[in-house]
Amino acid sequence: MRRILTLVGLIMLAYGCSAGGRGNVRLPVVAGKFYSDDPARLRLAITRFMDDAVKTTIGKPIAIVVPHAGYVYSGQIMADGYKQAAGHNYDVVVILGTNHTTPDLRSVSVYEKGAFQTPLGLAEVDEDITAKLLSKDSLFTVRPDAHSREHSVEVQVPFIQYLFPRARIVPLVVGRSDLATCEILGKTLAGVLKEKNALIVASSDLSHYPEYDDAEFVDHATLEAAASMNPELLAMTVRRQMSESTPGLSTCACGEGPILTAMIAANELGAGHGVVVSYANSGDAPVGEYDRVVGYGAVVYAQGSVSPADIAALRSSAETVTTDGGAASINSVDRKKLLDLARKTIEWYLTSDVTPLPRDFDPSARVKQGAFVTLKEHGQLRGCIGHMAEDMPLCRTVGGMALAAAFEDHRFSPVTASEVNDLEIEISALTPFTKIPGPDQIVLGRDGVVIRKDGRSAVFLPQVATEQGWTRDEMLDHLCRKAGLPEGSWRKNADLFTFEAIVFSESKHE
Repeated sequence: MRRILTLVGLIMLAYGCSAGGRGNVRLPVVAGKFYSDDPARLRLAITRFMDDAVKTTIGKPIAIVVPHAGYVYSGQIMADGYKQAAGHNYDVVVILGTNHTTPDLRSVSVYEKGAFQTPLGLAEVDEDITAKLLSKDSLFTVRPDAHSREHSVEVQVPFIQYLFPRARIVPLVVGRSDLATCEILGKTLAGVLKEKNALIVASSDLSHYPEYDDAEFVDHATLEAAASMNPELLAMTVRRQMSESTPGLSTCACGEGPILTAMIAANELGAGHGVVVSYANSGDAPVGEYDRVVGYGAVVYAQGSVSPADIAALRSSAETVTTDGGAASINSVDRKKLLDLARKTIEWYLTSDVTPLPRDFDPSARVKQGAFVTLKEHGQLRGCIGHMAEDMPLCRTVGGMALAAAFEDHRFSPVTASEVNDLEIEISALTPFTKIPGPDQIVLGRDGVVIRKDGRSAVFLPQVATEQGWTRDEMLDHLCRKAGLPEGSWRKNADLFTFEAIVFSESKHE
C-alpha cells in the first residue's frame, strides 16, 4: 500500500521571539507535521487516545517514559504512559528531551525562561526550577539552538497541557547518555524536585529501522531493562543488543540518556517499582511499513507497589502475539471489532489526523492474513482495496485497507467526513491462493479469482460474480479487462489462482 500522507503544513522556526507581550516564547516547529496544528483536531486526537489508553491501578507516577514520534504512529503509546499520571495533580512537569539537532551538545540544555506555545496555548516554564538547575551543576547549560528545532520536547507539551493545564514545564534537552553523566543529572534533578509535586517525562523512542519481528525482540528486552529501575542493567542491555548486529538496527533507545536520568531521579525520589505499560511499533499503525520500523514503549516509575493482576494485564498490553499462515475462523466478537476498527480508522483520520491502534483482538484476528475492505454508499461501490500477502496480522491489514479504500481507490474521489455515516463497510479475509490447472476448477460464489498474464494481474473477490449475475466466462472476461488484457485472454497461457474469503459486513455480521 502506498504510504498515506499524514499531515502537511508550514513549519515555523523561532526562538527568543515574543508573543502577547511575553519574551522567549518557543513557537511550535512540528505542529501540522507530528500532530495537528488545528486546536480542535489536536484536542480530539488526544481525547481519543486517552479514552483508548491502558487503565491500571499503578500508584502515583514519579516518572514516565513515552515516545516522541508523530501522533499517528506513537500517540496511543504516549497516551498509555500519560494515562497512569492522569487524575493526579502535578505542579510541574520536567521534560527530558532527546537531542536530534545539535551534534556538539555535551551537556543538558535548559530552556531557562518563557513558555512553549502549541495550538492548545502557552505552557509556562517554571523559572524557579530552571534557575536552581543552572546553579547546581555546570552540566546544566543554556543552549537556545538545542531547543529551536527539537521535536522530542515539543510533542509532549500538548499532552501536558491537556492533562495538567495548570502545571508549569521544565524543558531539558539531554546531550549525553553515558551512565556517569546521567547519574549526576538524575541526582541533581531529584534534589531540586524534592519538595515539589513533580512528574518527570523521559521522551524516547526505542529501536530504529529493523524489520517488525526484530524490533519486537529488541524492544521488549530494552523495556524490561528500563522497568527494572537498574541503570547499569539498561546501559548493559543496550550495549549488548547493539553488538549483536541486528539488521537495520541503528539504536535501541533514541533517548537512552533521558531514560537513565529519569530512572535515577525516580529512584532518588522514592519510586517503588517500574512497570512496562504498553508497546507497539510503527508497523502496527495503519500508515506504517513492516520492513523498517521504529519501536515505542511506555514505562512508569511509581510510588508503592503493583498487583500481580496488573502486571499480568500490562504484560498482555505490551506483547503482540500473531499466528503465521493460513486463514482462521473469525469469531463473532472479533468480526464486530474488525468492522468497528475499519470505521474508527476512517473517522479518526478524517476528523483528528490520527488512527486507532489495532489491539485487544483475539488470536482469530491476529493471524497473518490478506484482506480486502469494501465501502458502499447507498448500495453503490465507494471504494475497495486489498492486501493479498500473508505478512501482517489481519487486524493490522484491515486498518490499512480501510484507509486505502477510503482515500486511495483512484476510481473514486476521497471519502469526506459528511459521507461516513452513509458508508457500509464489508471485510473479506482471504485464504491462501491456490494455482488451478484451468477455469473449470472455479466455483462461482465460492472462489475468488486472480489472473496473471504478460506482467498484468487482477483479482475479483468471491462475491463479485454472483452480485453481478455473471457466468464463469463473463466473470473471466471482466477480470481480463480489469487487468488491462483483451477479453478471452484467460483461455490461453494465463495463470489462474483461486482463494476463498470469510466475508462479513456491518449489516450482516453474526
